[in-house]
Amino acid sequence: MTGSRGARTSQGLDQVAAGLVACLPALSRHLERSVDGRLPFPRLPERQLHLLRHVAEHEGVTVQRAAAALRMMPNNVSALVTRLSEAGLLERHPDDTDRRVAHLRVTPLARERIGEVEKIAAAHLASALRTLTDGDLDALGSALGALSAVTRHLRDQSV
Repeated sequence: MTGSRGARTSQGLDQVAAGLVACLPALSRHLERSVDGRLPFPRLPERQLHLLRHVAEHEGVTVQRAAAALRMMPNNVSALVTRLSEAGLLERHPDDTDRRVAHLRVTPLARERIGEVEKIAAAHLASALRTLTDGDLDALGSALGALSAVTRHLRDQSV
């Protein structure tokens, strides 16, 4: 065991975990609410938005792989793909070697909408961040790398 890990107490880790479990969903809900009232288009249901974001980050992903990554059933993802395709937000491109497999790509309209959602959320969050002290802001900035690492670990564990 490394020195820094050995020096950590279970209670300290439990407190950090409990604090994050309480704080992160509340932060997410507040950002979603702030976005909802400002969008010039209807907000997509969460599962559709998660799928669009995943496809935007993994251009050409298949339904099977998207389902695995999002921890959903392939038939449910397929139904979401149909809805998003009908809305002009997602495209299916047949595989060159296996015509039964489709590669997914977001449309320019979807990229624009994802960008708009992220822009509104970031502006709202930046407004809240401006109320923090320099020390608190520095602490949050320093924690971003660790939060990203925890997110990657949890994502990789669930696949």
